[in-house]
Amino acid sequence: MTKRNTNTVKKNRSQRMSTKATLMNFFESAPNGEFSAKQLGYKLGMQKKKDRDKLKNVLNQMVESGKIEECGEQKYKLTPRIQQIIEGIIDFSKFGYAFFMNDQFPDDIFIPEGKTLNALQGDTVRIRLVTRKKTGKRLEGEVLSVINRNKTTFVGLLDISDKTAFLIPDNQKIHVDFFLSRDKIKNAQDGEKAIIELVEWPVDRKNPFAKIVKVLGKAGDHEVEMHAIIEEFGLPYEFPVFVINESEKISQEIPPGEIAKRKDFRNTVTFTIDPEDAKDFDDAISVKTLVDGHYEIGVHIADVTHYLKPDTFLDKEAFRRATSVYLVDRVVPMLPEILSNELCSLKPNEDKLCFSAVFEMDLEGNIYHEWFGKTVIHSNRRFSYEQVQEILNTGEGDFKDEIFIADKIAIKLREKRFANGALSFETEEVKFRLDSIGKPLEVYKKLRLEAHMLIEDLMLLANRKVAELVSKAGKARYPFVYRVHESPNVEKLTNFIRVAAQLGYKIDNTNNQKLAQSMNKLLDEIEGKPEQNILQSLALRSMSKACYTTKNAGHYGLAFEYYTHFTSPIRRYPDVMVHRVLEEYLHHKPATSTLDQLEAKCKHCSEREINAEQAERASIKFKQVEFMQGYVHQIFDGVISGVSDHGIFVELLENKCEGLVSVRTMNDDYYIFEEDNYLLKGFNTGKIFKLGQIIKVEVVEANLYRRTIDFKLIS
Repeated sequence: MTKRNTNTVKKNRSQRMSTKATLMNFFESAPNGEFSAKQLGYKLGMQKKKDRDKLKNVLNQMVESGKIEECGEQKYKLTPRIQQIIEGIIDFSKFGYAFFMNDQFPDDIFIPEGKTLNALQGDTVRIRLVTRKKTGKRLEGEVLSVINRNKTTFVGLLDISDKTAFLIPDNQKIHVDFFLSRDKIKNAQDGEKAIIELVEWPVDRKNPFAKIVKVLGKAGDHEVEMHAIIEEFGLPYEFPVFVINESEKISQEIPPGEIAKRKDFRNTVTFTIDPEDAKDFDDAISVKTLVDGHYEIGVHIADVTHYLKPDTFLDKEAFRRATSVYLVDRVVPMLPEILSNELCSLKPNEDKLCFSAVFEMDLEGNIYHEWFGKTVIHSNRRFSYEQVQEILNTGEGDFKDEIFIADKIAIKLREKRFANGALSFETEEVKFRLDSIGKPLEVYKKLRLEAHMLIEDLMLLANRKVAELVSKAGKARYPFVYRVHESPNVEKLTNFIRVAAQLGYKIDNTNNQKLAQSMNKLLDEIEGKPEQNILQSLALRSMSKACYTTKNAGHYGLAFEYYTHFTSPIRRYPDVMVHRVLEEYLHHKPATSTLDQLEAKCKHCSEREINAEQAERASIKFKQVEFMQGYVHQIFDGVISGVSDHGIFVELLENKCEGLVSVRTMNDDYYIFEEDNYLLKGFNTGKIFKLGQIIKVEVVEANLYRRTIDFKLIS
C-alpha cells in the first residue's frame, strides 16, 4: 500500500471515529430521545447523499456494537447503560462459561468464561450487569465476588505425579481442577476416587487449593463409583443413630381404638399394583359395585403422618432428605426401612392405616360423591404391573372384574384430561440388568403398559381432588402445597417449534389448547421414529419446570386448575405436608404452618427433587458408559440428539446410550455451528449434521473416569 493510500485509510477511519464520538455525545445528551437518521443528519450537518450513506453505515456499526438500538422504523436511541449490581446463583456449563439466575430477571444472564472470578457451581455471587456487545439484546454479567459457597466438599479422580497432585471433579459443572499439596496427600494413589475439601481460592490463582478428606477407592469399581455419586450429590445414605432408635420405638401394633376412629375398608376388595422389584407399597385401590349401578373407587394412601410426628428426629430427617433417590442399583430412602418397608407399606393380608380419597363414579368417569379421611384397609393381593396387564390382555385372573372396572374408569379420566388440553408426554426410561457385582449385562427400555396408566390416572384423580377440596373451601384459613407447572417459556417454545418444523412437523401455538392438541398430534406421529426421543426431550425443555409452592398457578401439562401431590408420602415429603394440611382442614383444626413457613419448605423440597434427578441421571450415565466399554470399535446406528460448537451428540438407537462426535475428529471439512438451526454445516462441502438425523458411528472410547462416550463418524 502506498503512503498516500495509507493516509487515506487513516483519514477515513478517523472521520468514522469522529462521527461515532459525535453521535455518542449527542445520544448521551438526550438519553431517552428517539431520533431518525434524517434528524441526526440535520443535527450533524450530514445532509448530502454521500454523508447520509456514511451516517447510515456508522449507525449500523453502533447498533451492531450495542451502543445504540433501533426503536421503530428507522429510529434510534441510546442503549440503556446497565451497571446494576445484583446477587443470585451461578450455574456453570462444562465448558467454563456460566449463567446467572435472579428472580428480578425472567431470563438467565450470561457470564462469559474468564468473567466468573473464583466462583464455583451453585455459589451465591454478586455480579455486575453489562449489555452483550454482539447483539445488544441479551444481558451479560461478570462476577465481582462470591458471597456464599454452595458446597465446600467435592468428589473426583486423583491425578498424582512426582511433582503435582490434582483432583479432577466428577461433576462436569465444576469447571476447574483442585490443587493438592503434594506433601499432604498421605497414602492416596493416582487413579483413586477421593473426597476433598476446599481450603481457599485466591482470586489471583488459576486453581483452588484443597485437602483430601477421604479416599473412596479405585476409580471404575462399582461400589466406589456409586458412593462417589452419593457423596457428589450430598445424599445422606445412612440414617443417624438417634433417628433409627426413634423409629424402632414406634409400636407395630394398631390399637383397636385407632381402628374405631377410622372408616373400615377391610371387607372391600383392595389391591396394590407396583413394579415387580418394589419393596414399599404406598398406594392401593379398592373397587366396589354399588346397588344403583355406580362404583365406589377408593384411592388408599399409606398414613405416614400417623407415625411421622412433627418436630421429631424422624420428621426432621425426612424433611432434610425431602425425597427418596433411585439410583441404578439402590434406593437412598426418605424414611428408615422400618417405616417405608414395614409399618407404612401396604402389604397384602395385613391391616394397614391409610389416608383415603373415595369416589362414587360411573364407567364414564363422572363423579357423584367424594369423601376424604382416615381409613383402615386389608389388601387382598399384591400385583405387579405385568400381572395386571396379563389380566387386561386375557380377561382372566384374580379380581378381574374389579380390575376391568378400574381400567374403564381410568381410560375415561384420561380421555377427558386430553380433551381439556393435557399433554401426553411419555418419555422412555432406561433400565439395567446387573450381575451380582453390579456390572451391567443389558441396557433396555422400560415398557409403558396400560396397567401403568390405570394406576397413574387414579392417582391423578386423587391428587387433583384433594387440591380442589382444600383450595376452594379452605383457602382463607389453610395455606396449601401445590404442584404447579406453568405455561411454556416463549423463547424455548419458539426454538422447539423451529426445530420441529425443520423435521417436517407443524406446531400451532395460537393458544394453550391448540398448542396442546398439536403437541399431542406430534407425539403420536413420532412414536417409534428415530427422532421421537429428541423431539420429546426438546418439547419437555421448552416447558417450565414443575415445582412445589403455596401459590397456585395450575398444572399446564396435566390441564388441571388445581393439583398437588398426595399419593406418595413414603418417598416425597411434600405429600406428608399435604396430608397434615388436609387433616387440619377436615377436622377444623387451626393451621400449624404459616404461608411463609410452608413456602420455605416447598422451596427446599423442589431443590432436593432437582438434586435427586441429577444424581439418578449420573448413576444411569455411569452404567451406560460401563456397558459401552464392552463395545469399543463396534459400529452402531444412532440419531443426532444434540448439536453444539464442540460437535454432535448421538444417541444409539439400540440402547439409548449417548456420546459425542467431537468436531475435532470431523476432519473432512471445517464445520460451522448454526446455533439457531441446531446444526453443523461444512464450510466447503455444505454437508449438514442436524437434530434427528440418522448416522453411523464407531465407539472410540468409553471413559469411566469422565463418564463420557466418544464416537467417530462412519461415512
